[in-house]
Amino acid sequence: MGQVIRYVPLLAFVVVAYNVVAAISVDLLDRTLFSLGLLSGKAFVFQVKDALIFAALILLYGELSKATRTTNVSIMDHTLSLGLLLVCLVELIVVPFAGTATFFLLTVMALIDVVAGFTITITGAKRDLNAIPPGAN
Repeated sequence: MGQVIRYVPLLAFVVVAYNVVAAISVDLLDRTLFSLGLLSGKAFVFQVKDALIFAALILLYGELSKATRTTNVSIMDHTLSLGLLLVCLVELIVVPFAGTATFFLLTVMALIDVVAGFTITITGAKRDLNAIPPGAN
């Protein structure tokens, strides 16, 4: 089970959470989790959709740190991240409750994960290849 979790893109957990909440009721995304009074007199309102974006940003950092590995596991991880991006794109276009700014931002994060993941992995692999002295094979 632990091995399978390593392959799953971390952002998938937030996308699933969004789908569960939005499938129950899109209005739940706008539910206030807490509100704080600021010195400016304005209220800082933190909603469910904000919590999802916050969690996705933290998990995106985790995905980017996973991309620094240059192992066979990273190839599977990138493939599944690309699959998640495709699911998000289709869902954004087709599913009514996914047509929100929140889901759009989750889709953009999935895109950043894919592009940055491949970029970081390729850069790391080039660095590893350049570290091998000529004739060392």
